[in-house]
Amino acid sequence: MKDFAALYARIDESTKTTVKVAALADYFRTAPDDDKLWTVALFSGRRPKRTITATRLREWAAERSDIPLWLFEESYHIVGDLAETISLVLPDATATSDRSLTFWIGEIKRLSAADDTTRKAGILSAWDALPGPQRYLFTKLLTGSFRVGVSRKLMTRALSQATDGDEANLTHRLMGDWTPETTTWERLIETTDPSTDLSRPYPFYLAYGLEDLDALGPATDWSAEWKWDGIRGQFILREGEHHLWSRGEDLMTDRFPELAQLRDFLPDGTVIDGEVLAFRDEAPLSFNALQSRIGRKTVPKKLLTEAPVILMAYDLLEDAGADIRALPYADRRARLAQIVAKAPATAPLRLSPTVAATGWDQLAAARESSRDRQAEGLMLKRRDSPYLAGRRKGDWWKWKVDPLTIDAVMIYAQQGSGRRANLFTDYTFAVWDGDQLVPFTKAYSGLTDAEFRQITAWVRKNTLQKFGPVRQVTPEHVFELGFEGIQASPRHKSGVALRFPRMLRWRHDKPMKEANTLADLKEMLAAYG
Repeated sequence: MKDFAALYARIDESTKTTVKVAALADYFRTAPDDDKLWTVALFSGRRPKRTITATRLREWAAERSDIPLWLFEESYHIVGDLAETISLVLPDATATSDRSLTFWIGEIKRLSAADDTTRKAGILSAWDALPGPQRYLFTKLLTGSFRVGVSRKLMTRALSQATDGDEANLTHRLMGDWTPETTTWERLIETTDPSTDLSRPYPFYLAYGLEDLDALGPATDWSAEWKWDGIRGQFILREGEHHLWSRGEDLMTDRFPELAQLRDFLPDGTVIDGEVLAFRDEAPLSFNALQSRIGRKTVPKKLLTEAPVILMAYDLLEDAGADIRALPYADRRARLAQIVAKAPATAPLRLSPTVAATGWDQLAAARESSRDRQAEGLMLKRRDSPYLAGRRKGDWWKWKVDPLTIDAVMIYAQQGSGRRANLFTDYTFAVWDGDQLVPFTKAYSGLTDAEFRQITAWVRKNTLQKFGPVRQVTPEHVFELGFEGIQASPRHKSGVALRFPRMLRWRHDKPMKEANTLADLKEMLAAYG
């Protein structure tokens, strides 16, 4: 655990990519195999689930520190991070431990199945045995909130340097449904296990938002299609078994049972990249319809009827068992079209239609109709581009429609977390309903650090009431909010919920009385919901 804490410190103390990669590479060269495996798992998002509630941890930390709970809570609100607060308030460790990262994760798993008394004794014992930095990481792992400022791509680069392995091959190996309990370092990194390749997806190719249309050259060099508002997924059919993976490496096979039909219509050794869409009468339904199925392990018949899904296919990654990602996009697309054409019309599979155009003006006009098609804009793909891994600039671009906007009044503020723990960055916004302000959404991104500092100073002088970490403030400031979609929501007092809300600008020029109304939101709901 000491070495893992030292690695975390090296990474956390630097903003330089080269330093972070070097720190990881050094660790992968020297750490025990089981610790290296857990490190790869943690850095790729495979962290242990929460073992104990935050409420219990706060109570036990306050008790162990011999301070009243209210004082711990006030400290927590200032620090903004539970694990950091606990590591700061607890007394110094009374014992020493040279236990490994793997040991402490095993201890966390043991405690997760224990009763409250055993959990408390085990956690207090760990806190007593671990110095501050290690205690902080142990508590992060306890709460299931461990995160680190290194992308999966940088971690894979470090792995490549430490093992002399091919980076692209390692990226592929790390995909899929593995955990440190189901594999070993040798099997995952050093040797080939053909059985694991059957379900393993390819790394997804991700696009950047379009920055400069003029830099793309002639429109005829590009293929355009709709950017669908669904769940990005890879459908894999190998040796008669199918698997469906999300972009976040979440195995979704059981959540969309209707896609199992595709085993009867697709050739074996097929991997398709596409979008899972709620779909009826040859048209996509809103994302709201699909959202009712997200997170469900089993799907009742009613939902299967109300929100049937299809796979909207837009790329072919594997054909007859051969990896064809290096082929030009136009060739992959032609092969995909042939495969989809052989499936019956009743199959839950469609070929994502291209948008025909000879110039950018025509594509711009088509883009404006995106919301009418339940799409977010256009995807632009260079016809001769290979299918790469990760987010790259140059060959694939997403050209989204401008966000929907509304002007709203800030009525509540809450402190952020991490480096923004001392700033009020999370706001609740309201619109007018007659003479009353009705809250309807929260947002926490879009402003500069300087603006957040300015608002923080204002919040501290204009707090009306405190509700734990939340402050009710004098309604005064208007912000323009942008969002991708709107839907009806009985859980909200306003009756609506926004998709991906963020602050576009602070409207110093607009008085509070000129903010939008609930009627404006409902008009948007009727048009775009």
